[in-house]
Amino acid sequence: MSVNTQDMEVVHRAFRRESRLLIELVAAAPLGNTARAEVIADHFRDYRLGLQNHHEGEDELLWPPLLARVDLQADIVLRMQAQHERIEATLTRLDAAVPVWETTAGADERDTAVAVLVEHRAVLLEHLDDEEATLLPLAAEYLTEKEWAALGDHLVANTPKRTLFTLFGLVLEEADRAERAALLGGLPTPVRALWHVIGRPRYARRIRRIRAA
Repeated sequence: MSVNTQDMEVVHRAFRRESRLLIELVAAAPLGNTARAEVIADHFRDYRLGLQNHHEGEDELLWPPLLARVDLQADIVLRMQAQHERIEATLTRLDAAVPVWETTAGADERDTAVAVLVEHRAVLLEHLDDEEATLLPLAAEYLTEKEWAALGDHLVANTPKRTLFTLFGLVLEEADRAERAALLGGLPTPVRALWHVIGRPRYARRIRRIRAA
């Protein structure tokens, strides 16, 4: 029986959307409004941490078992690794550009941040599309349920709880009814209750602030 990798496709949808929205939000931020820049920069840092932990989980838990079990398709895994390195290079540039823009909210600093965000999104989309088309079928065939679940465990273990609420909310936005039920159903009962009572209202408040015109 193959592993169901649909949850990763839902996560990818959230990264696609937020990488686009970050470009739009930074480009539209009023010049000189450092308070607004700080809100958007904070969201970038949540996005960045989520993407970093997502990719580190793959680097540590996905690529090694696949490389040990595939032969002719090993080039696919190696290509994924190379794409991760390209994405990380753009994130490193954003780690420099976003704080400078956050501090000044100036036009030149904004334009630099937007340009790097555009470059980041281009390499990210290339990777996500390729991974879904070529890598996820391999994962479904060659990984165990326990190995696949370890990716989610890694993200939870390496992400602050408040940021987890934000990331989970972002993913749920992209899920249809069946996917939402599966994602929520996969949470332990206490955690699911915590999401409904605390996480969801907090996420709604935060996302309204981030996406405010």
